[in-house]
Amino acid sequence: SVAESAWEVLAPRIDGFDSVAIGPGLSTEDETPAFVRRLMRESPVPVVADADAINAFAGRPGELADRASEAVITPHAGEFGRLFGMPASEILEDRVGLARKAAVETRAVVVLKGPRTLVALPEGEVRLNPTGSPTLATGGTGDVLTGAVASYLARGLRPADAATVGVYLHGLAGEIAEETFGDGAVSGDVAGAFPEAVRRVRGVLGGDG
Repeated sequence: SVAESAWEVLAPRIDGFDSVAIGPGLSTEDETPAFVRRLMRESPVPVVADADAINAFAGRPGELADRASEAVITPHAGEFGRLFGMPASEILEDRVGLARKAAVETRAVVVLKGPRTLVALPEGEVRLNPTGSPTLATGGTGDVLTGAVASYLARGLRPADAATVGVYLHGLAGEIAEETFGDGAVSGDVAGAFPEAVRRVRGVLGGDG
């Protein structure tokens, strides 16, 4: 858990960061959600929020729009349902429409994870990702995606593009991990497959594209 007052320690240093990823391995105990909400509201650098960082806004999604910087949120159906107060089954009935509405309401790029992950932009555009495998349903693989998106934000990509590139490569890494390890693939195998995923994409694009 993290105390809300920890923000006072972090705030003077955060300008030295290129991006922030928050949520994996966190909790919703005590003051932690308040810390998350303050970080999301006041961070001057782009933030990727996943897992319990999304749960910190459960039932209060409009508060996500009150931010000083750009953000990407990466919920699966359960986290999306808690955020907006609806059952996961309802989300599956209209993933595109709900992802679009969520991005507009939160003013954030929304990555709705699942088979054919969606990347919804605040302007209304929704991108459908073609890569992925059942390996990505393994615990911890969403954390790998969070780190990937944050890394591309840190390299200067716009949030929409950082999310799109991260999601595509994450899905391709999942396919490679499944090719290599079959049903035994775990999240660390997906992370380990990222260099090969990047190599394959560069091979298709040619050179350093």
